[in-house]
Amino acid sequence: MTTIFSNSGVDDETRRGLIYRGDVFVHSPTGASLELVAFAKELIADAFGRRDPETAQFDMAVEDFAALLAELKPRFIHHPRSKALLVQVMEELGFPPEQTYFDVPRLRTSTSNHYLNSGISYAYHAHRDCWYAAPFNQINWWLPIFEVVPENVFALHPRYFDQPLRNGSGAYEYGEWQRVSRPAAAQHIYSDTRQQPRPEEDFDPDPELRIVTEPGGMMIFSGAHLHSTVNNTSGRTRFSIDFRCVNIEDVRARRGAPNVDAACLGTTLRDFMRCTDQEPMPEELAREYEAEAEALAKAG
Repeated sequence: MTTIFSNSGVDDETRRGLIYRGDVFVHSPTGASLELVAFAKELIADAFGRRDPETAQFDMAVEDFAALLAELKPRFIHHPRSKALLVQVMEELGFPPEQTYFDVPRLRTSTSNHYLNSGISYAYHAHRDCWYAAPFNQINWWLPIFEVVPENVFALHPRYFDQPLRNGSGAYEYGEWQRVSRPAAAQHIYSDTRQQPRPEEDFDPDPELRIVTEPGGMMIFSGAHLHSTVNNTSGRTRFSIDFRCVNIEDVRARRGAPNVDAACLGTTLRDFMRCTDQEPMPEELAREYEAEAEALAKAG
């Protein structure tokens, strides 16, 4: 059973334990999350000019829209202000900065009516981040930038949190994805031929969980949750921010959600940096996680 905690004041250790068992936390906007959203809106407005970014897809050739996103998204992702505000967002909700490591915030789009579902605006099939070599102590954050509706958010499939699905994670290796597949995202406009882990058996998407928050509101959940992009029928492009964090003490202790079906190689741990000084995750931990993933894959 998945429980949704709204504006909960539980301490961080308790919260992480609840997230690792599949519970979800939802928070109203804070000062820092509203600043992060406002900054994203500034960059989006600069990129789209006089066009309304939520409806620009109806006035632009899809190739031009993809090219615009290919410049806009990295600008947001790698901007120092994005990272600084992200750290403030976590601190405001009580994530200890000395122990919390984060990856770069990503600007996501979901266009309406299948306008652009590939590459730079990929519409994610049902997946767990752990199929993509995320550690099982990864915590996911999601924030809408503009108003959202049930028809353009994303869905969790909570019944599968502890229920395995046959999937393609055994053929996924994170190092290859970083070297070859991720840099090629903007080239995939009409279809996406990159090999990505996905369910390899039929599954029942219902009941699914969709949470609609106001801009700057936050949804926090385990990267082990099965989740997917909702088929956007809203008539508006959805813009959102997501990022991930881990607690280094949980990384060291192997404390996290259960692995029910992931068999990929590699680890995303090297993507994480400490909140206080942006120092990278210790290399020895990444190597340990890689070795454990390889041993698990060999054990089959």
